Amino acid sequence: MTGTHADSRPVVYLCSPLGFAESTRAFMEHLVAQLSEHVIVNNPWDDKRFKQELAEVAALVHHGERQARLRKVNYALGLGNEERIRASDAAFAILDGVDVDSGTAAEIGFAYALGKPVSGLRTDFRLAGDNEGAIVNLQVQYFIEASGGQVVTTADELVAIAANLRATIASRQP
Repeated sequence: MTGTHADSRPVVYLCSPLGFAESTRAFMEHLVAQLSEHVIVNNPWDDKRFKQELAEVAALVHHGERQARLRKVNYALGLGNEERIRASDAAFAILDGVDVDSGTAAEIGFAYALGKPVSGLRTDFRLAGDNEGAIVNLQVQYFIEASGGQVVTTADELVAIAANLRATIASRQP
């Protein structure tokens, strides 16, 4: 496993669109607090390095200059997320919405390709699968389940997965 923290908790990357809206940030903070009892949550929404730069870019009047600067910021954000996923032991994904957020889906696929276990939380009761055999997009669900993870429907179940991940990692240490 990748986590190298002295407290021996595994590092889990949080794939989620929850930071985009004020209406979901409180849930994200609550979930991170619950998970943090068992794992170190590597939450990309905690990265505030680009906040000032994005504010400066938004103030630019010239469209071409604004686009060029945003491309650079976007690349840096994407690279940072790649590095965070690589540095994590596992990934947890928030799967709520009419469809799984496209960035979240990409992060799930990338974590799966790296051999990281991925688990997902879907608290949304709307149907989002390709058919009644899937709770979300069948490819997203496949990557989660093929990684050894699972899709759960309550935060408590995701916290239990975090606790089990911590116990599994601890049992592998000398």
